[in-house]
Amino acid sequence: MLPFYILTFAATIQAHNQLLPGSCNFESNTCGYTSDEDFTSWALHKDGRFVVVDAVDQDGAIGADAGPQRDVTGVLLSPALEQDEWSCLRLVYQISGSGSLEVLQRTEGKSFDKPLWSSKAASDSWVISSMDLQNNTEPYRVVIEGKPGRTSGSSVAIFEIHISSGYCLECDFEESHLCGYSNQWNANVNWYVGGGGGQLLHNNIPKDHTYNNKTGHLMYVDSIYTKTFKEVAKLVSPMTTVPLSGCLSFQYQRSERRGNLFSVYTRDQLGQYQELWRADTEIPSNWSGTLEEWIPVQADLKAPYSVQVVFEVSFNSPRGGRVAVDDISFSPEFCSKDTEPTFDPSIASCNFESGFCHYVEDKGTLSPWKRVSVRPNIFRNGDHTTGAGYFLLAHSRLSPRSGYVSRLIGPTLPGNMKYCLRFYFSLRGFNQTDQALAVYLQQQNGSQEKIWTQGEKSRGLWIATDATFQTSQPAKVVFVSTCRSFWDCGSVALDDISVSLGDCELTAGLLSSSLPGHCDFEVGLCGYTQDKQGDDANWEWRRGSTPTSYTGPRGDHTSGLGYYLHMEASPMLPGQRVRLLSRPLRGSKGRQCLRFYYHMYGSGTGQLSIHLHKAKEDTLLWQLSGEQSIAWLRATVEYQSDSQHQIVFGATRGSSVRSDIAIDDIILESGPCPEIEIKATVGTSNEIE
Repeated sequence: MLPFYILTFAATIQAHNQLLPGSCNFESNTCGYTSDEDFTSWALHKDGRFVVVDAVDQDGAIGADAGPQRDVTGVLLSPALEQDEWSCLRLVYQISGSGSLEVLQRTEGKSFDKPLWSSKAASDSWVISSMDLQNNTEPYRVVIEGKPGRTSGSSVAIFEIHISSGYCLECDFEESHLCGYSNQWNANVNWYVGGGGGQLLHNNIPKDHTYNNKTGHLMYVDSIYTKTFKEVAKLVSPMTTVPLSGCLSFQYQRSERRGNLFSVYTRDQLGQYQELWRADTEIPSNWSGTLEEWIPVQADLKAPYSVQVVFEVSFNSPRGGRVAVDDISFSPEFCSKDTEPTFDPSIASCNFESGFCHYVEDKGTLSPWKRVSVRPNIFRNGDHTTGAGYFLLAHSRLSPRSGYVSRLIGPTLPGNMKYCLRFYFSLRGFNQTDQALAVYLQQQNGSQEKIWTQGEKSRGLWIATDATFQTSQPAKVVFVSTCRSFWDCGSVALDDISVSLGDCELTAGLLSSSLPGHCDFEVGLCGYTQDKQGDDANWEWRRGSTPTSYTGPRGDHTSGLGYYLHMEASPMLPGQRVRLLSRPLRGSKGRQCLRFYYHMYGSGTGQLSIHLHKAKEDTLLWQLSGEQSIAWLRATVEYQSDSQHQIVFGATRGSSVRSDIAIDDIILESGPCPEIEIKATVGTSNEIE
């Protein structure tokens, strides 16, 4: 956050860029923004200035003393916007006490909103957040969802909404919000707003680059207050909200080159830095020692996940001079035609449904990986992708050799990049698992580096795992399974390999979308609710195996070690049921697709059904009865509804206590379901017996 006096000075700056429709300062009205009638209303402050949604008590009044007792949600809708060019939305807001704020994009004719940004961080003053609005040829609305916490005095307020053309990284520092750029506070050296005809610290503030006069604005840092060795000042951009690749440009000036270091970095959400550019430290013979011409800089930026751009200046003494920055811009085209295009890591991903993809067997391997399929049954797990598709298998006990190595080699990955490798594996029969499966990075020069190994038995479950690695030169990922003797070994299964750019911790959130219809139950019910009126019991949130033997899953589908929902049959009577309701979904003229995984194993398994609930009536969409498999199986249901509705997951208890039914990894999406045909090959099913 910038120091208060800097923000106060900046607030006097008059905006010169024309704001796009959807912008509002709430001075006298809401600029066409309206509250969704199905939720708590946002209220315009009596003197204007902001809109707010407050926590309320049980009687619906603002809870000052009694304290609120129920959840409150306010949904603010923008007027319909038609902006086919890239734009930036800046939100000036405050969360008081506790609560959350989320911004989504609603495209007409679609049932699901696209999440853009969210926060649960409370603050004592207003905060600026920026989010990029990508090119959109269809009309859309901005949806702002505020949820004040249950504590007394909690509220969520919005002071201003700015929508302007261009990227959120871009800034000429002429507007009061400074495009969301902030100074990372240091006791001695900091970035300040310069120009504007004001007198800050010195009279020789340079002319800005935008207007080339003293009334324009820029950002600068001065060494005059440097007290210790290597004082560092950081000017930090807003966090990007979409993947960006292209050319970052800016203008800078330096009064000294020997007394300071000026660099530009990216900083990810884990705090890891990567240098983009560094200023020349050599002193030209004609250097005059004063600020002169603005120097243009271009640096390639590749940000597959959220990052901030950091302008960093370090000083060694009070005579380190001054650095100024202005007119930061971004282009989706790389600065140089010679720049390598952003690598698409999906070439190294494979679910083995249509073959080996870009993976190959090591020609010198003693035991090959085999691509197999298992017809769903009550004895063996099928593949992880669908339960009835293909996966890879290495050296089952039927192998004729007593000692062998299986090596699977992936495609070449470019160097100087960080990668996240994710995959699913399953082990059976190994006495020592350290050699059962390992992953190596094979360099072009033939050297190998182990980046992952398995140290625990997986109990025959599909277990998700990941590994982050970085290589300075092109390399290949190699999956290696080693069997030293017949008695120590079992089988190794491999499926659903995916490779993405960046650290696994940073890309984890990209795998499970926060859309209303997506849920893996890892952190709760994701807005799904139990039917309290029509239920005889509840769906139970569980991890691991279910209490009753010979029924239910041994682990979830998402990771093998996570959570799922299941109907525990033992306390129920035959014919009793449980029902799970999705949050209300808007209607759409087009088709909708529901995909989920179910587990129906047990001699007395009852029935699992999917209903469409609207206008207080249920319409059956899908139904399955009886024992199906010990594996998780994928179901795909396509439906259509032109009015508000809910999806209902219903499970009915069968004839015995061995009647558990489980669900996991629900995905609700607009549009028709993808046509994927999975055929289980009976002839290869004996490979894992």
